[in-house]
Amino acid sequence: MDKYIGKKLDGRYEIQELIGFGGMAVVFKAYDVLENRYVAVKILKEEYLNNEEFRRRFRNESKAIAMLSHPNIVKIFDVNLSDSVQYIVMEYIDGITLKEYISQQKVVRWKEAIHFTVQILRALQHAHDNGIVHRDVKPQNVMLLQDGTIKVMDFGIARFARENGRTVADKAIGSVHYISPEQARGEQTDERTDIYAVGIILYEMLTGQVPFDGETPVAIAIKQMQEEPRLLTDINPDVPVGLEEIALRAMQKDRALRYQSASEMLKDIDEFKQNPDVVFEYKYFNEDGSTKYFERPEVHDHAAKASREKQKKKGEYTISILAGVAVACVLLAAVAVFFFFKSLGQKTPDVVLPNLTGKTVEEAQKELPNVKIVIKDKIPSAEYDVNQIISQEPAKDMTVKVGSEVEVIVSSGMQTIPMPDVVEKTVSEAREALAGYEIEEIRQTNSEVEAGCIISTNPKAGEDLEAGATVTLFVSLGSADLPVQVPDLFGMTVVSARNRLTLLGLSLGTVTEVESDEPEGTIVSQSIKKDSRVSKGTAINVEVSKGASAEEISVPISIKFPSDASDKSYSFVISVNGTLLETKQINPKQEGTLSMVFVSMNGKVNGKVTEQEYNEVEITVNGRTFAKYVIDFKTQSASTKFGPDYSLIKDSAPESSVESSEESSETSESSKPNA
Repeated sequence: MDKYIGKKLDGRYEIQELIGFGGMAVVFKAYDVLENRYVAVKILKEEYLNNEEFRRRFRNESKAIAMLSHPNIVKIFDVNLSDSVQYIVMEYIDGITLKEYISQQKVVRWKEAIHFTVQILRALQHAHDNGIVHRDVKPQNVMLLQDGTIKVMDFGIARFARENGRTVADKAIGSVHYISPEQARGEQTDERTDIYAVGIILYEMLTGQVPFDGETPVAIAIKQMQEEPRLLTDINPDVPVGLEEIALRAMQKDRALRYQSASEMLKDIDEFKQNPDVVFEYKYFNEDGSTKYFERPEVHDHAAKASREKQKKKGEYTISILAGVAVACVLLAAVAVFFFFKSLGQKTPDVVLPNLTGKTVEEAQKELPNVKIVIKDKIPSAEYDVNQIISQEPAKDMTVKVGSEVEVIVSSGMQTIPMPDVVEKTVSEAREALAGYEIEEIRQTNSEVEAGCIISTNPKAGEDLEAGATVTLFVSLGSADLPVQVPDLFGMTVVSARNRLTLLGLSLGTVTEVESDEPEGTIVSQSIKKDSRVSKGTAINVEVSKGASAEEISVPISIKFPSDASDKSYSFVISVNGTLLETKQINPKQEGTLSMVFVSMNGKVNGKVTEQEYNEVEITVNGRTFAKYVIDFKTQSASTKFGPDYSLIKDSAPESSVESSEESSETSESSKPNA
């Protein structure tokens, strides 16, 4: 892929250096000469240009990100899905992946882990609100900027809300260390699948290790479905109990017991941030109806142990205890009388401080007339209004004497700067002056301001500009009476065509889907021919390919079990090309045969696995290879590569063991998008 370095894609993106390398694509840093900015260009590898599955993922990613606009989600600027090269142009992020950061830090401090988790959840909540489930959330797909900002990326296997009826075929997708139990079982996924992955990321940050690991992807997937993770505090005793509970609730096997939304998990995290000593005491019910609680810290166990020791001695010292109780009662009565009469002379008891966060100083003083509220500092805040209390010392629930001082830090409001004057500057100059702010562009015809320059802004120059605010730039399209040359839209996606037309002062009209041999989602015709001259504001109607139907080819495989096979149930795990396909529970003695049918259609095997010239099927029992076959859909035949190993289904076979397959050494995090 080095051949792209130094080249200019579409006469616009100057490829400068390789910055990322994945299983199906490479990412380059490039310079956008039109917008005068650096961008990241993700290019599909040439060997996959004719592979419909990878092309679909590319279309999927561009479509998903184009629907989203959030500060914690990578932005998309342009897309090209032609036959010769396919690429996505995204914002350039100068940072590292969260996976790299965890590797560097070994264990991430819990305050920092919360900071990252909150941003990931906010990004996912935005995606979920727009009907998109990511389904491949992992630290490798999370970028970390130098200022601590998080950017979620790679929506290549995202599911859209309108696809509910078609997701059953998308089995066992996602990265195996972060895959949810329902994904591993090939069940339909929803927002709670992403919540499970966030729980694992939080677990990994706090402990420095993933909860489930193994020698093969299949072994790890089985653990995701069947095993419970170690407690975080067993690995890292410094993890607060409340934060451990949050992580474990997100990782519940039963998704009904997980957080049901990102906002629900954010609510608990916010409560924990307010009080790091909080204990949620979540409980769940076992299958037998009994109650299961999270493990409590050792300090609770010490109290229980001491109580049990006292119970053992009770019978031996009954008389002594009764005598002691009698004496204690007399003493307590005397003390009570003493303090009763003493209290008659007291006017005001000690003060238990409430939570003052969010109140103004005046409200806090009115609520606590017997203490003095002192402002220690005023700092800018995006969360609290002017004069609202951000923090207090002593903290809530602490007891202080009457007349004591309570120090508070209050908000001075949003930090602001004067809006810079960018009128008549180019868009790139305006964006440079407003770096760090959300920019919205509205293009208008204007005979006085040169095309591509700023007509006006909102807010106007000199007005207060709050941190993180959105600035609207009104950009000139030039005079309305100047004709525009219509571009060639053939082969573009709707997103790319709309962007190109907008830049020229034109608009995208109606979009009609038609059957075509051209790639699905690409434009095959336009209402006004390319190179025609039209007025600005003209709408161009397009027809988009919805693909052509493909022939369905089936290849059956049947394995007959021997007569001396065991009379008990075994879990037969079936994978194709290293990707988990399905799991069958079979009693070899009773059923006699294992039957499977593999179907090729639209470049997929059984609806999900990328079809190759030869597709390898592996069947494992208890983590050991039972048989391997090679399927050739061109000849509609299957040949035996290994086994079947009937010894694994006889009563003398070992109950559980893990055998490293010949492919395991070739598997890495960067090449397991479908594990």
